[in-house]
Amino acid sequence: MSSPVRLPVELLRVRELETLLSDLDADALRWVSGFVAGLSAERSRQAGSGVASAAPVAPPAGTDRIAVLYASQTGNSRRIAEKLGHALTAAGLNAAVMAAGDYALKQLADEKFLCVVASTHGDGEPPDDARALLDALSGRRAPKLGQLGYVVLGLGDSSYPKFCETGRVFDRRLEELGARRLLERLDCDVDFESKAHAWIQQSVEALVGASGATAVSRSAPVIAGQAAEAVAFVATRDAPLEVEVAVNQRITASASEKDVRHVELLVPEGRFPYQAGDALGVWLDNPADLIEATLVATGLDGAETVNVDGVNRSLRDWLTRHREITRVARALIERLAALSGDDGLAALLKPDASAHLRAQFNVWQVPDLLRRYSVQWTGERLVRALHPLSPRLYSIASAPEEVGDEIHLTVAVVDDVHDGLRHLGAVSSQMQAFEPGARFLAFVESNTRFRLPADPSNDVIMIGPGTGVAPFRGFLQSRSASGAAGRNWLFFGGRHLDSDFLYQTEWLSALKKHALTHLDVAFSRDTAEKVYVQHRLRERGAQIYQWLEAGAHVYVCGDAERMAPDVHAALLDIVATEGGRSPQDAEAYIASLASQRRYLRDVY
Repeated sequence: MSSPVRLPVELLRVRELETLLSDLDADALRWVSGFVAGLSAERSRQAGSGVASAAPVAPPAGTDRIAVLYASQTGNSRRIAEKLGHALTAAGLNAAVMAAGDYALKQLADEKFLCVVASTHGDGEPPDDARALLDALSGRRAPKLGQLGYVVLGLGDSSYPKFCETGRVFDRRLEELGARRLLERLDCDVDFESKAHAWIQQSVEALVGASGATAVSRSAPVIAGQAAEAVAFVATRDAPLEVEVAVNQRITASASEKDVRHVELLVPEGRFPYQAGDALGVWLDNPADLIEATLVATGLDGAETVNVDGVNRSLRDWLTRHREITRVARALIERLAALSGDDGLAALLKPDASAHLRAQFNVWQVPDLLRRYSVQWTGERLVRALHPLSPRLYSIASAPEEVGDEIHLTVAVVDDVHDGLRHLGAVSSQMQAFEPGARFLAFVESNTRFRLPADPSNDVIMIGPGTGVAPFRGFLQSRSASGAAGRNWLFFGGRHLDSDFLYQTEWLSALKKHALTHLDVAFSRDTAEKVYVQHRLRERGAQIYQWLEAGAHVYVCGDAERMAPDVHAALLDIVATEGGRSPQDAEAYIASLASQRRYLRDVY
C-alpha cells in the first residue's frame, strides 16, 4: 500500500489561504505569486538549504542540450527565454539559456535543438547583441543544419513597418540552412504576455516529443550571467515593491522648453540590487485627466462592468491600471477604421503608408483618436482595442557604490497640449508633482548589455544627449568609487547652454578632479547652424580613433530614431577617415567593436 501524500502545508492552512486569495484578480495573484516565491528563496538562503543557482547541473540522462537564445533590447525577450528554460528543465530537458551575443555560430553545427526569442528594435533592426550572430548566419560560411530542430518567437511593435523582422530573419535563415521547424513561428505585439505563455507550453511539448525525453528534473536551467549564489527576494516586474521619493528637483532652467527632473528614491535594503547601466521600471496608474478624456470621448460610463476573457472590472478600473491610453495600439486604428469607414484612416494601415502611420503613433494618444473619430463603442470593444498597461523604464542615473540604498533618475516630463487636448506622459507627468515621501511601485530591469568594461583600465567614451546622459552619471560614479585607471570622455547635447545643461556642476567638478578626462558639448539652438553630438564627434575624430585603437569602449544612450543612427554614421566616418579604411572596412571595424562589447547602445 502506498504511503499517503504529505502536503507541505496542512489542509486547514490551505483553505485559510484560499479564503484570503478568493477576492484577488489575476494581476494581484501574479504579484502574490512573485512575493511568495521571493520569500521562499530568502528563507531557503537563511536556513542554509540553498536555492537553485546557475552552476551547471547534470543533464537528465539521454537528453540532448537545448540552446535557448534571446536577442533582447529591453529585457522582454530575456524574461521569456528564462521562463522557457525553466519550463524545459522541469519537463526533463537539458536547457541552457544565453544571450545571442554570447553564442558562437560554430556551436550550431553540434546542436540538436535551438529555441530563439528575438525582439525587433525600431524599424526592423535587431538588438545589438544579435547582430554578429545574424550576420554569421547569413554568411557563406554558415553550416548546414539538417540535424537541428528549432522554434522561434518574435517580439515587436506593430506600429513599426517591419513588425517582428528579427524573428522572421532567424526563422527564414534557419530553414534555409536545413533546420526543421518544430513549431510555427509566433509573432507577438507589445501585449505579448498571454501569447508568449501559451507558446512556451507548446514549445515544451514539441521539444519533449522531438527529443523523446521521459525523465523529469526539477533542477534549475543554466542561465548565463546569473550569479551562482542564493538570491534574496528582490523587486521584479511581476512583484514590484514600493520606493519612496526623497528628492524631486527640476534641473532645467525655468526658461527651458523642457522640464527635466532629478529624482532620488529611497529603496528597501537589499531589495533593489542594481549596477550602473540598469534601468528602473515604474508602475503607476494612468493620469486621471486622460481617463476622464477617454470616457468623455466615448460617452461610456466608467462604472460599467466590463468582462474581458473572464475577468470582470469596471471600465474605469480597466482604463486606470490595466490598459494603455497614452500610447496608441494598431488594434485601435484598425477598429476605428472598420467602425468609422474613414478612408483616410484605412489608408494609413496600408503597407506603403507605414512610415506616416509610425509618425502619427509618436503624436497621438488614445483620447485624440476617440474624439476625432466618433463611433459607437462598447466597454468591451474599447478594452480589447487597447494594449495592456506596461511599466515605464528609466535609465538609472546613479551607482550603488556612491549612493547606497538609493536610486537616482533623470526624468523628462511630458505635459503639453496637442490640438486642444492635453498630452501627458503616463509616469513622467505624475512624477513631476511627487513630493518627498510619495511612494510608488517599482523594480530593477537588469541591462547586462550595457555594462562598464570588466577591466577598469580601459578607457570609455560616453555619448548621451538630453536624458540619455543618465546612465553615464552612474558610470562615472562607479568608476570614481572603484578608482578605475581608465580615462573617461563624455559627449553631451542639449538645446541651450544656459537652460538645458543637465548636471553641469557635477561634470565640471569631475573635470576639475580629473575623474572626467574630456567633456564635449553641443547646444543645437545656440548657434545659427544647429550643432549636435555627432558634429562634435567628427571634430574630435583623430583623438577618438586613437582611443579606439588603444582599446576604448564606446557607449551611446538616447533617441533611437535620429540620434543613434547619426552617431553611428559619425563613428563610421571617423574610422574610415582616420584609419584610411574603405566604407566596408569601416563597417567591419565597428561591427568588431560591437562583437567585442566595446560598442554598446541603450537606445529607445
